[in-house]
Amino acid sequence: MGMFGAIDAAASGLTAERLRMDVISNNIANANTTRTAEGGPYRRQMVMFQPRNGSQSTFSQIFSQQMEAGSGVRVVGIVKDESPTKKMYDPNHPDADKQGYIEMPNINIVAEMVDMITATRAYEANVTAVNAAKSMALKALEIGK
Repeated sequence: MGMFGAIDAAASGLTAERLRMDVISNNIANANTTRTAEGGPYRRQMVMFQPRNGSQSTFSQIFSQQMEAGSGVRVVGIVKDESPTKKMYDPNHPDADKQGYIEMPNINIVAEMVDMITATRAYEANVTAVNAAKSMALKALEIGK
């Protein structure tokens, strides 16, 4: 892999992690949304990554494949988490059922914050990789002087 391949792979990671942070932010912002346009509470969303040269994988598999192949990553899509929603008792809420329970989104704020920290660190790692490749290119140009 050449110098520009390293920058390209890191740039794909930057784009993917930026989208991941946006989706996580959206999840946190909708943690209390009990009514959506589709009906029912907001459902947690997740970003699915895929290596540019491979099949759909989990995040850790993608990371190890990216380190081996150096080809980068792409976003396959954004999927809704179909895990069960939470029930909360609030008979005065406008979305409460006859028993007084409302359906709350399936969002765990602590898990979302951990995901946000992970995405931020991955973004920072990709920035560091781009800067290292740029620095190596500049040093290579100095050799020719």
